[in-house]
Amino acid sequence: MSEPLPYPQLLNEPVREFSEIDATLTYSYANYLNWLFEDRVELIKGKIFKMSPAASRVHQEISRNIFIKIGNFLKGQHCKVYSAPFDVRFPKESKADKDVFTVLQPDICVICDKSKLDYRGCIGAPDIVIEILSPGNNRKELLNKYQVYEEFGVREYWVVSQSDQSILIYTLNDSGKFQPSKIFTLSETITSSVLPGFELLLDDVFDDLD
Repeated sequence: MSEPLPYPQLLNEPVREFSEIDATLTYSYANYLNWLFEDRVELIKGKIFKMSPAASRVHQEISRNIFIKIGNFLKGQHCKVYSAPFDVRFPKESKADKDVFTVLQPDICVICDKSKLDYRGCIGAPDIVIEILSPGNNRKELLNKYQVYEEFGVREYWVVSQSDQSILIYTLNDSGKFQPSKIFTLSETITSSVLPGFELLLDDVFDDLD
């Protein structure tokens, strides 16, 4: 079944208020580029998802702790690490703005193929995607985004739980399906098949969050 067409009336006109958006319609990245409202949104198969309010202090500290560890490891290497807000577009075939119907903003992503990077962000699957679960977004992260990341070939998908202080890593197997790791908890160290030699101690991720 082909992707529905985007909402044509909004294609070339700026939209200044989220209330002007009809959430029942299907939108493309071309529409997304004309949205001038402050609300942060993502597109999943053309459907609009309003993101949670600004990340909590704890969410930001966890993100910072992971980002710094990966960033320090990647110094002098060819892979790049980015944190939200950072648009990642997932094209089916054509990369034209009007033909891209999924645009996400992972909390953290690692991209090793620099040809996927442009001035707008990334077009194509990152090698690693890290999502930090917050109250209210668990279902979207674990279901909708899981399906996107698996379908488009993200090599590793890390799910970080604030409440449990744990990390679960899904690794893409040879059949293109995610295989879950054990759940890593405090005092344990995780490694990455994408970044040989990288180690992350969970105590460093969840340190000093009070």
